[in-house]
Amino acid sequence: MFMRLEHKKIAIVGGGPGGLTLAKLLQDKGVTVNIYERDIDKHARVQGSPLDLHEESGLAALRKAGLLDEFKKNFLPGADKMVIVNEQAEILYSDHDTKVLDNFGHVHFRPEIDRGALRKILLQSLEAETIVWNSHFVSMEKQGEGWLLHFKNGTTAYADIVIAADGANSKIRPYLTDIKPFYSGITMLEGNIYKAEKSAPQIFNLLRGGKAMAFGNEKDILMGQKANGEIGFYISFKTSENWATHSGLNFSDKAQLLTWFKEKYADWSPFWYELFASAETPFIPRPIYCMPLDQSWEAQPNLTMLGDAAHVMPPFAGEGVNMAMLDGLELSECLTSDEYATVQEAISVYERNMRKRAAVVAQESLENGERMHDKNALSTMLDFFSGH
Repeated sequence: MFMRLEHKKIAIVGGGPGGLTLAKLLQDKGVTVNIYERDIDKHARVQGSPLDLHEESGLAALRKAGLLDEFKKNFLPGADKMVIVNEQAEILYSDHDTKVLDNFGHVHFRPEIDRGALRKILLQSLEAETIVWNSHFVSMEKQGEGWLLHFKNGTTAYADIVIAADGANSKIRPYLTDIKPFYSGITMLEGNIYKAEKSAPQIFNLLRGGKAMAFGNEKDILMGQKANGEIGFYISFKTSENWATHSGLNFSDKAQLLTWFKEKYADWSPFWYELFASAETPFIPRPIYCMPLDQSWEAQPNLTMLGDAAHVMPPFAGEGVNMAMLDGLELSECLTSDEYATVQEAISVYERNMRKRAAVVAQESLENGERMHDKNALSTMLDFFSGH
């Protein structure tokens, strides 16, 4: 056990992949840790598209946690296969016949897993009672050397060290810094289709269990197969930050949204109308944000953050969850290393590396977002995937 963390209680606020990974790695070293999660219990529905994990980040963290074999039993073979189409849904690129289904250890292999499955693997790896469910963080104040946390249900908890893993709208981040994310210029409209084989057969056949990206007229549609026969899709376009409120659209009204799509995506084939006919409502508008690339703050002796709380970025490099899990890995190693004289020094080293690494990826994500929404997006993406 590491003298600095002996008899110390660590609170991780937020039970996403980053927070869960950190908790597992700390427990493996004998550290006392609790996760405070706002979900009512482990059965709360986990939304969002599948996650693709990368060799040097997400998979490295799972390997360190001894969970790679569990991952291999639960990932979605073939879900990383890709087609690229134009606005008429004509396939111009496909790797369905060339992609290796299981290529673990290869630097470019990015296996996909359903969010719920990844969460389950991580949850099951933790000691019983690690997670305190129904703990919606409201505020905290300094108490002694640590913090007293307050939750919406009226409960409180003391922790010597608090780690914010509570996502892009982190309530804990303001205790560390007042730096805020900026709007990237891109908004995505998220939809989900259940029982897609029956309800959206054309889209289902286009995906063939994998992913598809459609580009045309500076607009995109990105979609992918999820577990349980579901398909998730994102209609992605440049617009003002407050588009969702100013558009006057009712995101539960499919007919109204189809009319909007026919106007906004005027040159796109009727093939895509199936997305609107078969999707669950409401659709979810997601303005895409990014933290400033040069952000910096003073390291604290008892508070830090990881994942989107620390460095929310656009999804156009597929790095969000990978960065969060790598944060968990690197923070666990800093906190339990004998190299540093104090917890504050360990946190400072972690934060410096994390900010530097995240800035590089955020820059790449911003640039990819621009490329994917300019007038040459289709030819740019075809060149990229064909390896030209």
